[in-house]
Amino acid sequence: MLKTALRNVLAHKARLLMTVLAVTLGVAFVSGTLVFADSSTAAHRAALSKDYADIAVTVTPKDPPPGAASAAGPAGSAGDAGSAGSAGDEHATVLDDVLARKLAALPGVAAVRPSADGLATLNAADGSPLRTGRTWAHRAAAYVPGADGKDGRHPLTEGRAPRGGDEIAVDSGTAAAGRFRIGAEITLATDGPAMKKRLVGIVTTRDTRVTAGGTLALFDMATAQQLFASPGRYTSIDLSAAPGSGEAELSRRVAALLPADRAEATTGTAQAAQQAVLVDTLTRGNEKLSLVFAGVALFIGSFLIVNTFTMLVARRTREIALLRAIGATRRQVVRSLLWEAVLLGLAASALGFVLGLGIASVLPRILGTAGESLPRGPLVIGPLPVMAALAVGVGITVLAAWLPSRKAARIAPVEAMRVAEQPPTAAASRARGAAGALLLALGAGLLLSLAGAKDASEENLRSAMSGCALLVVAVIVLAPLLAVPVIRLGGRLTGRLGIAGHLAHRNALRDPRRTAATASALMVSTALVAGLSVIGHSTGQALDRRAAAGLGADYVISTHTASAGIDPAAVQRVTAAPGVRTATAVADSTLFIGGGVREISGVDPAAAPSVMKLDFVSGSLKDLGPGRIALSRTLARENGVSTGGRIDARIGGPGQDLAPYTVVGVYEDNPTAREALGARTEVQRNSLTPGSVQRVLVRTGGGAHDGATEDRLRTATGENPLLKIQSRKELVREAAGSLSTLLTLTYGLLVIGGVIAALGIMNTLAMSVSDRTREIGVLRAIGMDRAGIRRMIRLESLTVAAFGTLLGLTTGLFGAWTVGALTNGALKGYALALPWDTLLLVCVISLATGVVAAALPARHASALGPLEAVAEI
Repeated sequence: MLKTALRNVLAHKARLLMTVLAVTLGVAFVSGTLVFADSSTAAHRAALSKDYADIAVTVTPKDPPPGAASAAGPAGSAGDAGSAGSAGDEHATVLDDVLARKLAALPGVAAVRPSADGLATLNAADGSPLRTGRTWAHRAAAYVPGADGKDGRHPLTEGRAPRGGDEIAVDSGTAAAGRFRIGAEITLATDGPAMKKRLVGIVTTRDTRVTAGGTLALFDMATAQQLFASPGRYTSIDLSAAPGSGEAELSRRVAALLPADRAEATTGTAQAAQQAVLVDTLTRGNEKLSLVFAGVALFIGSFLIVNTFTMLVARRTREIALLRAIGATRRQVVRSLLWEAVLLGLAASALGFVLGLGIASVLPRILGTAGESLPRGPLVIGPLPVMAALAVGVGITVLAAWLPSRKAARIAPVEAMRVAEQPPTAAASRARGAAGALLLALGAGLLLSLAGAKDASEENLRSAMSGCALLVVAVIVLAPLLAVPVIRLGGRLTGRLGIAGHLAHRNALRDPRRTAATASALMVSTALVAGLSVIGHSTGQALDRRAAAGLGADYVISTHTASAGIDPAAVQRVTAAPGVRTATAVADSTLFIGGGVREISGVDPAAAPSVMKLDFVSGSLKDLGPGRIALSRTLARENGVSTGGRIDARIGGPGQDLAPYTVVGVYEDNPTAREALGARTEVQRNSLTPGSVQRVLVRTGGGAHDGATEDRLRTATGENPLLKIQSRKELVREAAGSLSTLLTLTYGLLVIGGVIAALGIMNTLAMSVSDRTREIGVLRAIGMDRAGIRRMIRLESLTVAAFGTLLGLTTGLFGAWTVGALTNGALKGYALALPWDTLLLVCVISLATGVVAAALPARHASALGPLEAVAEI
């Protein structure tokens, strides 16, 4: 029987190729997505992590250094950035060269490395901000040469180290992303105005925060101190331990040397532990999302393998009957088929795993967007992808062969020789229907129970995922029973296409189980994309209404961080820019009111109505001024105050007492106006950056939204990379946040599901054509031409694809309707909205999948000659 198994594997090379291809691709998608999940998670962690391997103790100031913002002024000002570090020496840290020499003299210290580092955002060569999606990864530091004149942490690959205040070096990744060349002028900003420096060197770095997709800018030490600390001072001092010195003991020696009120020492182990907690918190969502992506690939990839082997064993029923007739036992027959499955699974698993590594390396580029690419890093191959490859390639393959082989082996030899296909019994159909109905009731009931959900809590999300999974499984179980009425209904359409359409309809109905299994992969992917796209579109519209609600301007110029500001002089340059009709500055700050902290916007009462759509319930802005504010309806209701009333509040940070404010108006909640409105001059005095504004609302002539207008506005702001210039659409995209990533992954699932479905349909049709060789020969003999044969096969494939698409759309839309209750509870203003263009595209792609999948089987079928086909055994 072992020899028989080996001969069977090698005897039918075309069948062997199709089966190996099915298993290989199933393994590739599963292992590839798991490797991608591990690699993506590792890259996200690397992008947030500093390496503490060679750091025993770090000395840092207890109070943060003054930074560039307090000295250089708000972003967008035209001042000289070279004086950034001259801010108040009274705030200078104790970390200086004197302390560094004292630390170096301590017993157990091997080396001391002072640092002056911070953040710097660069413009690319084309003037656009570089990698603005990760402001926390815009590393900036000093180039610190050692005794040999080289910085071991930043080896030069081209050019030289920066030596003066007008020079800069960057890492090779930043140079490639920004298209920088040695000698080029680079525009950058730290926490103030834009500055220009000449690129003199390109370095490499092992800092994973940079290599995973960040940027690195290096200055000479004096410039770095000026920008990020103060002249002659450092932001931190790292110490490495001599052999035999422990971190804890060294930390105690260092702490005894430091002024307790101005500096502190932390071991490298403690810093790494703190960082690990933070990174785990920030990357938990990425891990779950990647694993869900891999799980879905496993779910739909299994269909291809199971369906292929089910058909493979079914078409060998006569062969199994012959073996039984010449003396083989049922156990021997089953064992023979299982040996075939094991041998084929092992070979396909190896091929699939290699192909999966290719998929994992390509996915980050496919799923990344122009504005926000995924963090980069090496492929991480853990034990889970290897085990999954074997489980899918061997485990599912053996299971897929075992179930139909047992059924085939139980058929009497004479009966099997007489009938090739064994339709399910009435009892089996009733059992399938009952099981499917029960699963459908459980899934739908669980989803409908979420109708009253008030938020998207973890418990509600688990219920939603469980309900959706049960719903999909129920539809898969019921698909063979649904295939007959649905395809018969569609037969009225295909029947109008002549005899080829009529035969295609009959062929699709010949084996409803096979048709349903073939359509299932397409159904699952279509349901996922349809459901998530509906939720995404509905959420996007709600975010649109919230993110830009009350916005009468065409553009909003703002800072990337709340602590920075825009110099009022920049507003004048924006106002004078060509094409600008109105430009109004808004100062944002905090409002301490009623025991809580709220947001207040400082506006010019005369200009605000031209850029904000304010709907006042009572009062107006005309009386706005010092000591007088307007409140949103929600804030006024929470504090029990109305127009004309008085309330105690404080604008800005601590250090001031509450003061009485008169409420001059109450307006409908408005995200653009925030929760309260005050006079701009009063809010500016109490903002984090006094005298600055945080937003500029711009109206253009004719409401223009184009690249030229945005370029003019960026030029007017001095091309400061710290400033965002956003249209209404870009505001909504930013508000969507992780939703856009989820939708991108969803469309990736559509691609994977479409490929799997296409291969499943192709396999089904290829085996169906092989089974119907005599039938095709008879059709050719009685007059059907080659074009008619091709049309018949294509229409059959299209019928299967249409069936899967219909089930997928119905399931996805129902799931989106029920799950939408969670979003409605978490996002005010959410309402179900169908993205007709996306749904139409899904339908077109799904149906096109059927047409493409039929190409090769149709060509093979039409190439059969009548006599040759009839003579086939």
